[in-house]
Amino acid sequence: MNAKTFAAVTGLALAAGVGGSALYDTVRGPQSPATSWSESNGRLVADHPALVTSTDFSAAAEQAVHAVVHVKTSVEQGYTFNPFQDFFFGFGQSPQMQPRIVQGSGSGVIISPDGYIVTNNHVIDKAKEVKVVLNSNKEYSAKVVGVDPTTDLAVLKIEGENLPTLAFANSDEVRLGEWVLAVGNPFNLNSTVTAGIISAKGRSINIIDNQSAIEAFIQTDAAVNPGNSGGALINTRGDLIGINTAISTRTGSYEGYSFAVPANIVRKVVDDLTKYGVVQRAYLGVNIADISSELAKELSISETQGVYISDVTEGGAASDAGIKKGDILIQAGGKAVKKMSELLEVIGSRRPGDKMTVVILRDGKEKVFNVTLRNRQGNTDVLKKEDVASLQSLGASFEPLSPSDKARFGLRSGVKVTDAGNGKLAEAGVPTGFILVKLNNRLVASADDVAQILGELGPGDGVLLQGYRPNGRAEVFAFAL
Repeated sequence: MNAKTFAAVTGLALAAGVGGSALYDTVRGPQSPATSWSESNGRLVADHPALVTSTDFSAAAEQAVHAVVHVKTSVEQGYTFNPFQDFFFGFGQSPQMQPRIVQGSGSGVIISPDGYIVTNNHVIDKAKEVKVVLNSNKEYSAKVVGVDPTTDLAVLKIEGENLPTLAFANSDEVRLGEWVLAVGNPFNLNSTVTAGIISAKGRSINIIDNQSAIEAFIQTDAAVNPGNSGGALINTRGDLIGINTAISTRTGSYEGYSFAVPANIVRKVVDDLTKYGVVQRAYLGVNIADISSELAKELSISETQGVYISDVTEGGAASDAGIKKGDILIQAGGKAVKKMSELLEVIGSRRPGDKMTVVILRDGKEKVFNVTLRNRQGNTDVLKKEDVASLQSLGASFEPLSPSDKARFGLRSGVKVTDAGNGKLAEAGVPTGFILVKLNNRLVASADDVAQILGELGPGDGVLLQGYRPNGRAEVFAFAL
């Protein structure tokens, strides 16, 4: 089944006619009373009546429609000219090209009374103008506070007071079969509410086109369509458990399954964007793979669940904690891990510097490790927006040289290109694994050094990279920003 984001389906959610901790004072989870069971006519019956979930969704729906907004965008897509210009303005004049403006539409969720709104990145991507319309028909101009393509989330801000909001639920406590409501603006039909159940958790559908993508979607069968992007997935109490992001479809419309970013990831990303302007991504420092039956047979292991650690970054968080290549990770942060997407969800809700307990299987025995997560530069510092922007301009990821790489190449310092990405480095032919020694004739020892040098350059300035290919051959690359 071909899964597409709403953006991929229609161009921009529905195109052509398509701060701070104070935001999170209320976090709710499912009510989980102590439960006892008794036997009646050979069947187990719950003694606690609260376990029976009400199917009256009216109170939750009434609350949610006021906090879910209609996001309208204007996007420039190419240029057009008037074929009748010669007739009106005389022959021989050059046609005047005009930008073609495409109107986009999506949804968003108000998460603070003073006007912070979370939506999908693909809803507002490349927008020249963003407007927000409330259920009361009040319209506001919106400012883009920040975006995170790796989770397809974005934060907007409007100037308002005492706005209706939704509270965040603890999405880790969402259960299969639980009733949920999807609230949004499909096909420009304002304030539409549909119902369904949670049909899967931790679902990865390879939909986000980013090398650092986090996909651990909540899957539901609540009907959503283009225009629902960025809208709310709520429980029967009206709490936000996810942001509706994608559908699985062959036609571009709903065909049975939809996917939402879990609230715990949303909450962390929004907090980072409002505080720092950029997401503080945490890294464990491992290469991982799901354990298929073929992989288990190849590796002669009996486990079929968990995450196989195929490599460990020297000097990374996992390596320093004692985790090794070949270990099988089965628990992280107190949560059972059966597949890669579940591990990415756990890591994605944390920041560099956070400590986390990891349980692994080694030689059939469980071992517990205490890990301190790090950022992409290999430390626990808070990354600045300008540093991240500088690195993103290259479209690549870097890490400090390991002791073995230093010994192999006879170097005292340098950085390794861990992923050449699809930006300027890749365009210039720089391979993944390239050892960068000098950038614009200046020695580099960390990704911070790379970001600092790039931050001093402007559009059109030249970039000179000197170093070694993975096979040890010296190489120089040059290009302009």
